[in-house]
Amino acid sequence: MKNKAITPRDVDFAKWYDDIVRAAKLATYSSVKGCVIIEPNGYAIWENIQKTLDGMFKETGHRNLYMPLFIPESLLNREKEHVEGFAPEVAWVTHGGSKELEERMCVRPTSETLFCEYYANAINSHRDLPMLYNQWCNVVRWEKETRPFLRSREFLWQEGHTMHETAKEAEEETLRMLNVYKKFFEDYLAIPVIVGQKTEKEKFAGAEYTYTVEALMYNGVSLQSGTSHYFGQKFSKPFEVTFTNKNNELENPYQTSWGVSTRMIGGLIMVHSDDNGLVLPPKIAPRQVAVVPIGTDERVINKAKEIVDTLKASGITAFGDYTEKSPGFKFAEHETNGIPVRIEVGPKDLDANQLTIARRDTREKMTISLDTDLVSYVKELMENIQNNLFETAKARRDSQTYTATTLDEVKDIMTNRPGFVKAMWCGDTECELKMKEIRGTKSRCIPFEEEQEHISDTCICCGKPAKTMVVWGIQY
Repeated sequence: MKNKAITPRDVDFAKWYDDIVRAAKLATYSSVKGCVIIEPNGYAIWENIQKTLDGMFKETGHRNLYMPLFIPESLLNREKEHVEGFAPEVAWVTHGGSKELEERMCVRPTSETLFCEYYANAINSHRDLPMLYNQWCNVVRWEKETRPFLRSREFLWQEGHTMHETAKEAEEETLRMLNVYKKFFEDYLAIPVIVGQKTEKEKFAGAEYTYTVEALMYNGVSLQSGTSHYFGQKFSKPFEVTFTNKNNELENPYQTSWGVSTRMIGGLIMVHSDDNGLVLPPKIAPRQVAVVPIGTDERVINKAKEIVDTLKASGITAFGDYTEKSPGFKFAEHETNGIPVRIEVGPKDLDANQLTIARRDTREKMTISLDTDLVSYVKELMENIQNNLFETAKARRDSQTYTATTLDEVKDIMTNRPGFVKAMWCGDTECELKMKEIRGTKSRCIPFEEEQEHISDTCICCGKPAKTMVVWGIQY
């Protein structure tokens, strides 16, 4: 039975998305315009994302610290290109209490300038390098149009900022962290991604170049899901970050920056969920198994508690639903909230020496004997769910990936069946702008050499000799 509180996604995708956010109690709107309240269900997903990624960062040698929320204007202005890129989105603090500040301060949109100020004092010798730091924090960007998780004026994220002795080391770090993100998206979020380099027009303000992780949502719209930037010495020089190298010469270090945000929760919703609510991959689900006793029979309750204890002892995040709601209501609620596995225990089940198990991804129900090794069964089932979600998303992504040689083809695709479009490009920004006239289509990335395809010899926009293949798409 369909959840009546959720608009069918094929009828109105935007409304469907908002309905999922509300029905699964992930977030709710706040009186603070452009900001949302992340509710416990939504925040628990973020905590799992944070815990997993934080472990991956620490495995690669990174340590966490925390920078101030405010950035003095004079500090922000020390890197011109960076300032110009963020100026339209900066929120300014002009008063402290009733007193006007001598210098206004921005609420951090990102922390490159703060890290550089810190590094200028913390780095002296090549022996201090590399410095591999990350922070988990909130940032503010004054967005005009906002949507829960996808785009809000305040959001949560992590931002890594590292300094290196050589350009080679910094460039290796930039690629390493891109691959960490790719692994996390595919192995944990079960979201297939493409990776590559942003064009000059689309790169991060102040970067030498930007690598990106791009995912395709159910409706064929792309989501920039994570970025990794190589700065070279573009920040270290104006901020006078120096170190004494092995030849006892003064030199500027080479810098990287990389980050992902709560936008990933929006991606999870739009890739995996359905008309019955949220669908979560088991590896990132805060609660993996719901055990639902049917009735109040003491032996049923005791069996449910026994199952919960057994699963929890094996590291599975299971919980028992002992509320007074009807079984049907409980089933629907756990489906809406995206619990990967549901175990039903009733008197008839016990009489038949069996359990009923439902998987959220396919909504299939199975019965198993009480003599089954339940821990092994549930772990294998969750692995199957994780793999199925990835393979389903990948098959859909592949079916929504096209090649095009003319602008008319791109227009037809983006109007009738949006997705990723592979097409050749001459490298001219004017051609990027021309492509944008088609429903806002932008370059998503220039795939790495091993992913490049030769579609034609000429640029899709101007007909001049092509330099590279680009993946294009409509974006959130």
